[in-house]
Amino acid sequence: MLAERRHQLILQALRSGGTASVTDLAEQLDASAATIRRDLLKLEGDGLLTRVHGGAVVEEDQPPFDEAASVQVREKDAIAAQAATMIEDGQSVILDSGTTVHRLALQLHGRRLTVITNNLAVYDELIDDENIDLMLLGGMVIRESRMLDGFMAEDNLRQVHADWLFMGACGLRPGGQVMDTTVAEVPARRAMIAASDKVVLLADKSKLPGTGMVKICDPEDLDVVITNASEDDATCMALREAGVRVIRAAPDAVGG
Repeated sequence: MLAERRHQLILQALRSGGTASVTDLAEQLDASAATIRRDLLKLEGDGLLTRVHGGAVVEEDQPPFDEAASVQVREKDAIAAQAATMIEDGQSVILDSGTTVHRLALQLHGRRLTVITNNLAVYDELIDDENIDLMLLGGMVIRESRMLDGFMAEDNLRQVHADWLFMGACGLRPGGQVMDTTVAEVPARRAMIAASDKVVLLADKSKLPGTGMVKICDPEDLDVVITNASEDDATCMALREAGVRVIRAAPDAVGG
């Protein structure tokens, strides 16, 4: 069995059970314990799991989409409004599965754009807007996150190119690394980064530092961060030192 396929099956086993031992994984995949240990070491290095004594674990405790979408709406709208000003008519845009990114979709009505997304809330928002060419990525439906995910979404992303990616995250490390708590979302987000010319992170101040055990990318992979955090926030300063443009969006920018 190819290593890539083993890695996929290991992650599937961990996502379904939360944890698994080296012995169990070796039996399931008909591989040696030494091979499984090397696989776990590689996957941990990629930020996709955490090794524990005798095995590995993934933690997926991100709140359901609708719950997260109802929090700090005014702040998210300010960030989304600022993000919308960066997009020119005729451009192509990838919107990921985040709730702040969904608020950006509300700002795009009537614009002549191509929108590529795995976010079912974005799809619902834009499906009736005939000005927008809408591409929905394939994959398994993750109901609690209102998204499509898996190898089909990743394969679709290898076939497209976009001017912009607007993405969310569960948190940023003090050094600017972008983190997530949901292992399943990371490969698609990395594929989105690879498919885009410019990468913009939308992150309200609760995400600095926020939470997350799985690394999506380093600050060097970002072009812009839009946030309502203060100018002298330590993470914002680290992002600037890494060459990232940090834009502050105040809630009063959208009124209310």
